[in-house]
Amino acid sequence: MPRMTWLFGLVVWFALVVASPLARADQSDPRLPALFDQLRSAGDDETAAPITAQIWAIWLHSDDPRAAALMSAGVDSLSAGNLDKALDIFTHLTTVAPDFAEGWNKRATVLYMLGRPADSIKGIDRVLALEPRHFGALSGLGLCDALLHRDQDALRAFQRALAVDPYAPGIRLNIELLKKRLAGESI
Repeated sequence: MPRMTWLFGLVVWFALVVASPLARADQSDPRLPALFDQLRSAGDDETAAPITAQIWAIWLHSDDPRAAALMSAGVDSLSAGNLDKALDIFTHLTTVAPDFAEGWNKRATVLYMLGRPADSIKGIDRVLALEPRHFGALSGLGLCDALLHRDQDALRAFQRALAVDPYAPGIRLNIELLKKRLAGESI
């Protein structure tokens, strides 16, 4: 797969993960089932975008003040490009709030960005155990698997992400490119 495509995927994943606003709860929020139903039936990207933003906002917030402060500090470090500091903060967050899926997702994101896709996958597995609908983690899993040349696994991860969020940016392109690569076509 061309490096630019995976770079595009990383940029989209990073934008979704870092630029999302905070809200009131986490992956256990009772609003999520209805939001996921709305997302699947949105009909187009424009309608899906605010629903996706609401889901991210819910995932990002913790009612635990320590976890919320660590999330904020970690996102600030990530946004500033200080990946080592962000990793330290998100690692601490996962010990303070081990059931907070987005803490694990942020940590996995940083590990991917540090060129550690196998370690990122371990965190993604934890995210998906806590929030199986986490389309950001599923997309990240696809990126990690593709980087590790596990194309069939990457394709499955992207397809799972698309099943949860049919309007996820870049997923369809990554699926197309993987299918071509698996068929032996040049991409």
